[in-house]
Amino acid sequence: MSTEGGKPRRLTQFSHGGGCGCKIAPGVLQQILAGSTAGLVPPELIVGIETADDAAVYRINETQVIIATTDFFMPIVDDPYDFGAIAATNAISDIYAMGGTPLFALALLAMPVKELPIEAIRRIVAGGEMICAKAGIPIAGGHTIDSVEPIYGLAVIGAGNPDHIKRNGGAEVGDALILGKPLGVGIYSAALRKDALSIAAYRTLIDNTTQLNTPGIELGRHPAVHAMTDVTGFGLLGHLLEVCRASHAGASIDFARVPLLPDALDFAKRGHITGASGRNFDGYGSQVTIAPKHGEIERALLTDPQTSGGLLVACDVAYTDEVLHIFRSKGFENAATIGVMVDGPSHVNVS
Repeated sequence: MSTEGGKPRRLTQFSHGGGCGCKIAPGVLQQILAGSTAGLVPPELIVGIETADDAAVYRINETQVIIATTDFFMPIVDDPYDFGAIAATNAISDIYAMGGTPLFALALLAMPVKELPIEAIRRIVAGGEMICAKAGIPIAGGHTIDSVEPIYGLAVIGAGNPDHIKRNGGAEVGDALILGKPLGVGIYSAALRKDALSIAAYRTLIDNTTQLNTPGIELGRHPAVHAMTDVTGFGLLGHLLEVCRASHAGASIDFARVPLLPDALDFAKRGHITGASGRNFDGYGSQVTIAPKHGEIERALLTDPQTSGGLLVACDVAYTDEVLHIFRSKGFENAATIGVMVDGPSHVNVS
């Protein structure tokens, strides 16, 4: 491995950004895509790019669809095995977020082969293989290139029933909003880069980011679940706004009810905030109203880029307990009701 000041370079030092914080800022992405067209759209393509959904969905017949997605990024942690595991978990999540079941994956690997030891690269791949085995799917192939920055991820193919596909659109006014995982991954990763993360906190980070969003399969079959997505690089507010736009409604959330990683608030107060958080708010802040009692810290948490974040579900309020039970039966003890869909334009109010 190459050295810096006589010391081996950490994996995160190879990249200018880590995890889903690498995403192009929402405002810039909007400009890039503004002039693009959908091109060929066959009737079998029942979910494409129209609402920035989590995956593409292609109908095979009346009872079967193929779900396809891809996700990759630069290191969020220094341990190669953990990096591979997080990246794989994050990529597979998009299948669950559509209510589908993953079938197989293809690996996407770009590595500075002259800078990183082969064993480190092997460990990244092994971490991804472990998660895929946990999800019950094979890595059936992939593609590799020599790169100046380490990048790893997966293209994932899944399957489902067209009647069980959940989109980020379809939420109804009055629906309860439920978040499956606590926020704070970007803040934890910022603290890690400054060597401010304890061993216990690091373990919390890994446990959170490698927990597969398997409740999505059962939630996809639940008729009271009207919309679903996962919270990743644009933060809770960004992905909730996508739900609002696709559903032609607004949302109201209570910050006090939003689950947070144990030390996230403290780390944020100590300045461990990612640059992506500010870029996120710059991109969509005009569609957000935050109560005056909240300041920059709360805003940073709500815009914090989540790598391998939780599912965000809009469901009939009468079935809130059932949806929470599905989450908790799969080990998501922090799942919580955080707000409600409201009538009006695509806007989020934070109380």
